[in-house]
Amino acid sequence: MRRYLFPLIVGILGCAILISLGLWQLDRLKWKQAMLDQIESRIASAPVPLPAAVDPGMKYMPVLVSGTTTGQEIDVLSGTKDSGGGYQVISSFVTDDGRKILLDRGFVDQDHRHDPRPATRLEVAGNLHWPEEKGSATPAPNLDQNIWFARDVPAMAAKLGTEPVLVVAAEIRGDAQGVQPMPVAVQGIPNNHLSYAVQWFMIAAVWAGMTLALIWRIRQRQF
Repeated sequence: MRRYLFPLIVGILGCAILISLGLWQLDRLKWKQAMLDQIESRIASAPVPLPAAVDPGMKYMPVLVSGTTTGQEIDVLSGTKDSGGGYQVISSFVTDDGRKILLDRGFVDQDHRHDPRPATRLEVAGNLHWPEEKGSATPAPNLDQNIWFARDVPAMAAKLGTEPVLVVAAEIRGDAQGVQPMPVAVQGIPNNHLSYAVQWFMIAAVWAGMTLALIWRIRQRQF
């Protein structure tokens, strides 16, 4: 019996830890889903005029802005399922009350990136956004080619001389100049907790199987 005791204790403790990690991921899944539901509800709420004071705590707030693009823009490497690779067009935008902000007008494919997009008047319904796309592995912008690899609001604002405020267009009235809006959506927010939970439970099952196999081998050696 003593020969079985140590592997049995290790097996039980290991399974308990792994199962607890899986259950923790399920709790995280519930939390994440509640957060996504809250964000989705906020995105879909009625838009309001752009507040005078804006901060990242207003992320996803639906807003209405009207004004004129300046012809200055940043092209952020992007892609869609239907069109493949292309760019998101971030324009400098002067509102009717004289504020200069960033406007994510949407997507253009590779072939239309260099189409002329002079200053034009637009009325936009969209959402305030501060994307968290830049990571340690994100390349620096290629300023010579005007190609960026992430929507970095402070850096883009500094480049175009605007407030660090980004409105992502959902609907546009006026000449869209071939740019297809890409509204903010919860689909872009990672939610992998279910797959993580399944992985922990599978590892727990393997651990239990290995424990039983070890106990069986010890038992075989006794006979």
